Formats: sequence, structure tokens, C-alpha cells
Amino acid sequence: MNTLLIANRGEIARRVIRTARRLGWRTVAIHSDLDAGALHVREADDAVRVESYLDVDEVVAAARESGAGYVHPGYGFLSERAPFARALAEAGITLVGPSAEVMDAMGRKDAAREVAVAAGVPVVPSYDLDDDPAGFAYPVLVKAAAGGGGKGMRVVRSAADYAEGFAAAQREARSAFGDDTILVEKYVESGRHIEVQVMGDTHGHVVHLFERDCSTQRRHQKVLEEAPAPAITEEQRAAITGAAVALAAQCGYTGAGTVEFLLDNATGEFYFLEMNTRLQVEHPVTEEVVRVRGQRVDLVELQLRVATGEPLGIDQDDVTLQGHAIEARVYAEDSFGGFLPQAGRAGEVRWP
Repeated sequence: MNTLLIANRGEIARRVIRTARRLGWRTVAIHSDLDAGALHVREADDAVRVESYLDVDEVVAAARESGAGYVHPGYGFLSERAPFARALAEAGITLVGPSAEVMDAMGRKDAAREVAVAAGVPVVPSYDLDDDPAGFAYPVLVKAAAGGGGKGMRVVRSAADYAEGFAAAQREARSAFGDDTILVEKYVESGRHIEVQVMGDTHGHVVHLFERDCSTQRRHQKVLEEAPAPAITEEQRAAITGAAVALAAQCGYTGAGTVEFLLDNATGEFYFLEMNTRLQVEHPVTEEVVRVRGQRVDLVELQLRVATGEPLGIDQDDVTLQGHAIEARVYAEDSFGGFLPQAGRAGEVRWP
């Protein structure tokens, strides 16, 4: 029996446990003192206490202690941390995800851009930091090369505002990611955010499972996710999904990943933005609409099979679409303070 430690908590841990149990795997949860009685702990076959979900050494030690041969990182926490993938490999434990080398290549926007260029995938036109800002075609987007989530990003609309915007983005990037490397790119005023679900195995085979539209955002944070994308043509769909597969193949990607693109409404052109080297929060909308040889797809099952070395056994022609799905995220915001993110206690919740 394979043993899987889930290096996460809450909804994603429970979701991984469900699939692993269906496949006959033994599951191990981790927890801090604060969530020792949480649902994911109660539902797993075993559980190990950790001080922090973010401590690489501690989580690797928990995997060793529990006899886990595999670790599923979920999303957030350590899921895109190359040092975590490297530490697991050194311990002889398989990460359910890509290698540390792939995370290094795709986890930074500047390095990922180079991979995209090598794969022949369109990238957003950019400027060299040594160029004279007076010569830029404004507006431009100043953004952090490391990290994501909209941190370290500023739209600059004139040369007069460039220095201030650059400095602000750099400060935020340094604070959020410990890395103040900055990219300067063309800013697309009106675009759609299209991301493609890809899956690669250890035998060099990559397929896409169509796309999601995540254009409805607040402060670069996704609010609504739809699958399939409702406002693209079949020609655009074929080009964008094909580019995602080419990129994943170029970097030797294994497991589930998401390649993000910006589709310019004005020109119809699309550009590579970044790659998320993990399962996404919005993966359920893909599972709702994608069929493989007529059957619903389970992305976690595919992840686990790839991790054990099995070939995907899926040709691109086997993958079809059926129906439409939307996921809405629930946000806590201060409606009297510019709708900024807010923490607090929910007095009443009613799920439809």
C-alpha cells in the first residue's frame, strides 16, 4: 500500500484524501496545535504534529516518521518551493509534482519567460531596465520577477510616474519575496486572463485539459473562474492550448500544472504570463467539464499515477469538453475602507 502525506490542511487536504483513499492509498495528515481536531486530521488514516506548515525540515521529518513514500503539497504553503522538492528528493521521498529544477525554471517570471521563448511561445513585449524610460510606450507594467498574487506590481502610465512606480514595486517585492528583481513589460489595457491545465508524465508525454477563464479579478486576485473560457474562438483555443503543451514539454514538466496567458482584446494576440507548478485552487471547474474518453477526469488521481511512474495513457484526442462550470471565491473585505481585504468573524453563513 502506498503511503501519502498531505503537506497541507483544510479543503485541499480533504480533497486529496478522498482520491487517495479511493485508490487504496494510506493517507497521513499534518497539523499544528491550533488545528489538531480539524476535519482533514480526522479523515486521514494517520496524523503527525508539526510546529509550522512552512518548515521544510519539519514536514520532511514528518513524512519520514510516518513512513510516507509520497508527499502531496496541495496549494499554497510549500507547494511551489524548490527547496522543499529538493529536500524530499534527498530523503528518497517522491513529491507529487514537478522536480526542483523545473520549479526553479518556472517559478520565476524572468526564467520562465526564457523557457517560453525557447519553446516558441509568445511573450509580452518587454523593456530592458537599462533603457531610457522616456522612450517606453506607455502604459507599462512594472512587476516582480519572483512570487505572484499581484504583489510587487504597478501600472505606470507616464515617464514622469515611472521612477515612483518602479521603486514602489521593488519595495513590495523585497518585502513579500525577499527578491526585488523587476521586469518591465507592455501593459495590456483590456485583456482576458486565460490559463491552461496541463498534465505531463515521466515518459515525456504532455496533454492539455483545456482552459479556464480567470479574468474577473480584484487587485490581481481571482474572483471568478470559468471552464471552458467563454469568450475565445476555436482558433484561439487551439493556439493557446498548443502553446501551453509546448511550454510544458520544453521544461520537462511532470504532474499537474497551469500555464497562464493574457489575451489582448484589442488585437486578439495572446502572451505567456507565468506557470503555476502545482494544482490550482480552481481545478474543480476543469474536472466538471473535461472528459477523457467520455469519463470525468480526476486531476489528483492523474497526479498520483504520474508520481508512481505510470504513463498518462491519454492522447490529446481522448480529451473533450462537456458543459460549463463556474467557481466563485468568497472574500472578506472592508466595504467602508475601499473594499480592502479584511479579517474577522463570520456571524452567519448559508451555502446554497
